[in-house]
Amino acid sequence: MSVLICGSLAFDTITTFPGRFAQQILPEQVHILNVSFLVPSLRKEFGGCAGNIAYSLKQLGGFPRIMATLGKDGTLYRNHIESLGMPLTDVMTVEDDYTAQAIIITDQDNNQITAFHPGAMAQAHLQMIEPNPAIKLAIVSPDGRDAMVQHARQLYAAGIAFVFDPGQGLPMFDGEELKQFIAQATWVTVNDYEGKMLSERTGRSLTEISQSHLQGVVETLGADGCNVYVQGVKTHVPGVKAEAVVDPTGCGDAFRGGLLYGLANGWDLVKSVTLGNRIGALKIAVAGPQNYTLDRTALGL
Repeated sequence: MSVLICGSLAFDTITTFPGRFAQQILPEQVHILNVSFLVPSLRKEFGGCAGNIAYSLKQLGGFPRIMATLGKDGTLYRNHIESLGMPLTDVMTVEDDYTAQAIIITDQDNNQITAFHPGAMAQAHLQMIEPNPAIKLAIVSPDGRDAMVQHARQLYAAGIAFVFDPGQGLPMFDGEELKQFIAQATWVTVNDYEGKMLSERTGRSLTEISQSHLQGVVETLGADGCNVYVQGVKTHVPGVKAEAVVDPTGCGDAFRGGLLYGLANGWDLVKSVTLGNRIGALKIAVAGPQNYTLDRTALGL
């Protein structure tokens, strides 16, 4: 079964600041903020939520199908997707813009500051989702605002179960819009910060949000694991200790690949989240969002 991954494709420029942001930013001076971080290391990586999630799912033996946009500079990324054995059927090229770009600074505490240029992603709403018997599951991850709205609506109309994963795109939507996403989705995933924002804007706790048609709400807590809410019942799924903490970039996306693998194979939500936690812990030990490899036998798959 193919899993449709709606979201961004981006080139990531990843840098490391060997200090702490908290020691460089004076809270009482944020209204005149003017800081510079010396970043001795710099890497360029394939990234974007859709690309990262699809990479994770493909590594696990799943069948991801990316729906996203690339710009006129996107040939390298198209070749990369093809080399991984994933189809380019739903990857659109926008010839008059650049591929989305993320510039990420990570400090020694794994806090991150990101600047993001959407580029071709702003045209993602031009892609349409229609009923397709080969697609039974999807995810709406951070993308252009209109694309997230339209793709959620189209998946719902097509009867395709999907995970609503607003991520860093959540602040773009007000309470009523978020309620509409939730009404259309089958599952919702957020991190703890996003979960607080989602509750604040909708006026409902994650427990209350789960007491609906949803098959579950997942709240990720980083190294502490996840909380899973199903029909108002909260279950904590412990985190997995990483062998090394090298780079958190893309860990949430790696987790979502594991989650989707489980859901696509008919697993319950707790078992799917447990696999996601393991994948996130493996990813954080490797620099870059798409450079780790997974041993399916060791994972018991």
